[in-house]
Amino acid sequence: MLTTTPRAPAREIFGWAMFDFANSSYTTVIVTVVFSVIFPRLIVGDGPDYRLGNLLWSVALSVSYGLVVLTAPVLGAIMDFRAAKKRFLFGSYLLTVAATALLYFASPGQVWLAVVLVVISNYGFSVGESFTSSFLPDLGPTEELGKISGFAWGLGYVGGIACTALVLGIVGDQTLANFDRVRLVGPITALFFLVAAVPTFVFLRERGTPKVLPPGESMLAMGFRRIVETGRALGGFRDLLIFFLSFFFAMAGLSIVIAFAFIYGDQVIRWSRTSQMLMFVITNLTASVGAVGFGFLQKRWGNLRTFNVTLGIWVAAIVGIWGTPGITAWLNGAFGTAWRAESVFLFMGAMAGLCLGATQSASRTLVAVFSPESKSAEFFGFWGLFGKLAAVFGLLSLGVLQVRLGLQSAILLCSLFFLLALALTLFVREERGRAAAAGWGQTRV
Repeated sequence: MLTTTPRAPAREIFGWAMFDFANSSYTTVIVTVVFSVIFPRLIVGDGPDYRLGNLLWSVALSVSYGLVVLTAPVLGAIMDFRAAKKRFLFGSYLLTVAATALLYFASPGQVWLAVVLVVISNYGFSVGESFTSSFLPDLGPTEELGKISGFAWGLGYVGGIACTALVLGIVGDQTLANFDRVRLVGPITALFFLVAAVPTFVFLRERGTPKVLPPGESMLAMGFRRIVETGRALGGFRDLLIFFLSFFFAMAGLSIVIAFAFIYGDQVIRWSRTSQMLMFVITNLTASVGAVGFGFLQKRWGNLRTFNVTLGIWVAAIVGIWGTPGITAWLNGAFGTAWRAESVFLFMGAMAGLCLGATQSASRTLVAVFSPESKSAEFFGFWGLFGKLAAVFGLLSLGVLQVRLGLQSAILLCSLFFLLALALTLFVREERGRAAAAGWGQTRV
């Protein structure tokens, strides 16, 4: 069953997508490419294997995701009740920008200041992801949401490329001798996010009608009450619940990739600065193409099948990343070539990049089509809950495992997570999930 929600004006869709463009500056520069390497190498500085730095990085991100788990569903309930999604999105945006800018003061040895600022900034970014995603069901009919979501996610990678190129161009070498420039990473990223998100708040509309609190009830109590009600109602959304479990394992694997891909290149592959830059460009370009391309395929294949295809590619890519040294040696022995491991690693990164945005975009679309319109913020709050709880589980699991086995062996954990996610989707039926969402809306006021 397809919804009859009209397509939003192009300027509103553009405004909504620009938040993906803007906030990708944070996740690309801080979580994935630049600060994730600076933290263990320069701020913690426990080389040569950086196991303590890697563990503390996992802990910082996990604490921030844990805070999302505790708060996102309640905040979603309050947003739905008060029709205040745009105001909450604005608050998360300001929090992220401010904490990211303050990373300027996190110098070598000031580990706990860096950890606290990463926790705060990543919390703001992460709840903002849920807040902005809750607008998706209002932007068009169900059959168009895959393309709209894919466009936004693809545009996000363009933002990530632009901000990272700006940061690396200004900062230069990531060394202690150059730390006066390295510390500009946070302020530059914050300024980019601050400016690039302006179109979102200019063009995006707040829909819905604010409701009045019952006498004697606080907003917080109302939020918890609605969460309890929604939790009970989820029992009638079998396919959404099973998908949330699949999404949990997919995000457990994906969170590791996002947080450790460039750490892996630095510590296991021992790549050059040139290969680091190439990996950044290749993964972001392929991620942008993949998000947009798979977005168009979602209409033909269906959202769930598209999600499953990306999971299969992830399994192969992670095995290839783990086996990069061995694959390189085999290629050189079999064909008489002189490939370097970092070159093979770039190929594996390109394969993974195709699904980096597509997996997340397809999951966002599935939650949108499985959610009743009047509960979209609450259900996306649960989407955020499962995603961030998965990140806590995945990052801490890898953090502990790499202390015992080393990072190269521990990375295989991602393949296990993606396989579990794929197995769980066998029990999801997309049309049945759509029908449940439409039926709920027809029987409630």
